[in-house]
Amino acid sequence: MDRLSGLDASFLYLENGAQLMHVCGLIVLDPATVPGGYEFDRFKAELSRRVRDVPMFNRKLRLVPGGIDFPLWAADDEFDIDRHVHRLILPSPGGERELSELAGHLAGIPLDRSRPLWEMHVIEGLANGRLAVFSKMHHAAVDGVSGSNMLSHLCSLEPDTPPLDAPASGGAGASGRVPSDLELVGRGIVSTLAKPWQLARLVTPTARSVVETASRARRGTAMAAPLTAPRTSFNRTVTGHRCIAFTDLPLDEVKQVKEAVPGATVNDVVLALAGGALRRYLLDRGELPEASLLATVPVSVREESRRLGGRNKVSSIFCRLGTDVDDPRERIVQMSVANANAKEHHEAVPADTLQEWAEFAAPRTFGLAVRLVSDLRLVERAPVIHNLVVSNVPGPPIPLYFMGARIDALYPLGPIFHGAGLNITVMSNNGELHIGAIACSELVPTPGDLVDAFADELDAMGAAMLDT
Repeated sequence: MDRLSGLDASFLYLENGAQLMHVCGLIVLDPATVPGGYEFDRFKAELSRRVRDVPMFNRKLRLVPGGIDFPLWAADDEFDIDRHVHRLILPSPGGERELSELAGHLAGIPLDRSRPLWEMHVIEGLANGRLAVFSKMHHAAVDGVSGSNMLSHLCSLEPDTPPLDAPASGGAGASGRVPSDLELVGRGIVSTLAKPWQLARLVTPTARSVVETASRARRGTAMAAPLTAPRTSFNRTVTGHRCIAFTDLPLDEVKQVKEAVPGATVNDVVLALAGGALRRYLLDRGELPEASLLATVPVSVREESRRLGGRNKVSSIFCRLGTDVDDPRERIVQMSVANANAKEHHEAVPADTLQEWAEFAAPRTFGLAVRLVSDLRLVERAPVIHNLVVSNVPGPPIPLYFMGARIDALYPLGPIFHGAGLNITVMSNNGELHIGAIACSELVPTPGDLVDAFADELDAMGAAMLDT
């Protein structure tokens, strides 16, 4: 039995028609490298062969009667690739605008929970002769690292070589015997009865973390605190409409900026770029707040975690993006110091804390809370927890091939939340930084203006480094 962890299940409970909890990816491909040439039917057949023995692609949710325990993953005996892989033709002229509009439309459609929680849309008709694949995977099934691992089953180092990772042993049928409803209820009761003891074990490490945070706050070495973010136009209640924009930057130029600032990392420069781009975007609209924007930055704890189950092994830090700082170099220096403090602070907190507290997630409580937040628009009355999510995902430094087609760009796109209707994800790939932004259409109607500002900000950073 493959039971969802509390953190996995919380992404199911947080979802409604406006707050969608799937993770998207837009992959731009060169079909000229496909052995024998690209044809959709062959593409789909090869994809079907590769996902057949990868459990995540072949398992669907099995709910526990009465919702007294978290769901589990069970093999889908009626798995049909045609329900997951679809073919689309991009409207003329097949440019970036048409692709981003189509991707935004697809991102706003919920996944069908009666099937394995993923979809891929193969998009033909791009003006430059390329292909695009728009993928969706539910956050209950993947985090950033496990999502990349899933894609590695479909990628290779050469067009005609096997995938990077061999499928997990056992494949679609590896979930074993599916327990009866009575057995699931029994296990759920036992799990519920054990929760007071689990809670007692959490009290001491949590108290230590609170004391450590208070001590760091007095010394000025704590990470930025939530609920201290200024309000912007995208910190409101989201709808189910999505818009997407993307751009590319040369990784070498980012590394040159990093080398010019002692102690800085590529991640520091990426976050400073995001801060500078947001500053430009908000200034152009006369909306720049005096205080710096506050971002949630996801952090993988997969290597540190001691928990065996669950697909999500993630924590987060809060980071001020320096949108109140005009000078790019000063912004990077501040970011470098703040991120070093935040990293030390994060390491002082047990890696499994978020996952362990999530074991107390209750579906009815979460569902009611989401409905109240949405219906009463509570996020527009309460303090702003954070302004947006910013992720930096390291990718391969060499070319990869997706089903034989060379990957020219890969833009990961995470979920957005009530009160934080913008998500920016940056991924490195073969010497490029691929930047993707996804937002609520009503709150960020022109995301292209935001991603275009990244190139301007990188130019300003380069000029600032030359002046010093």
